Amino acid sequence: MPDPHPLKHQTDIARAAALIADPSRAVMLKCLADGRALPASALAGEAAVSAATASAHLAKLVEGGLVTVAQEGRHRYYRLAGPEISAALEALALVAPPLPINSLKESNRTNALYRSRTCYDHLAGQLGVALMQALLDRGVLTGHDGVHRPAEAVRDRLSSYGHDIRYELTDTGREQLRELGVDTDRLPPRRPAIRYCVDWSEHRHHLAGGLGAALTARLFDLDWVRWGAAPRVVHLTDQGAAGLEQSLGLVLVRA
Repeated sequence: MPDPHPLKHQTDIARAAALIADPSRAVMLKCLADGRALPASALAGEAAVSAATASAHLAKLVEGGLVTVAQEGRHRYYRLAGPEISAALEALALVAPPLPINSLKESNRTNALYRSRTCYDHLAGQLGVALMQALLDRGVLTGHDGVHRPAEAVRDRLSSYGHDIRYELTDTGREQLRELGVDTDRLPPRRPAIRYCVDWSEHRHHLAGGLGAALTARLFDLDWVRWGAAPRVVHLTDQGAAGLEQSLGLVLVRA
């Protein structure tokens, strides 16, 4: 029987790693890791480089397929090419050494990222893993306890990062989420509904996939979470704290 896919290629990990390895490009990629599009000027400011240098870096990221660009008026807006780029950055963050903190501003931003941030289009940090735990405690999800244990990877088959543990949405969970305004029957059909990421700061699981994105979007719509001033940072509002406690029993101590 003829091979339906005659052309097979190995992946060029070195090329992708080289694109990420430059410190300025790494900063830009991390800034884009919340899934939003940002102009070149904002990315240049975050990376502390000139506009011309930022443009050269961004051109390499676009050429390498890590970032896409769209022209809007006089400005170009850049965003990650997809959630798999953000997942790769999160995986690298699990093994990367910490950056030095040289100012109060950097300390405050780091603390904010640890508290609550987005990982592409879903919540991460302490808020993200607490939300995942609340979904498990309430019986919305089942299949695991949310704790990351590398040694527990499935041994009898090839496992894939983010879905080697099988979380499932329960019938009561569908109803609880429907009451919250999340219609689990209308999730994107071509995207896995339930995935998880290993949170790089908490080393626990947070909810990804179509359900993670839909739930996060609903929390923004309700004004239970808001974007912070820094890229990726989100803040839990007073209304959100009360709403999550009432709907999911989530109690999170906020600084």
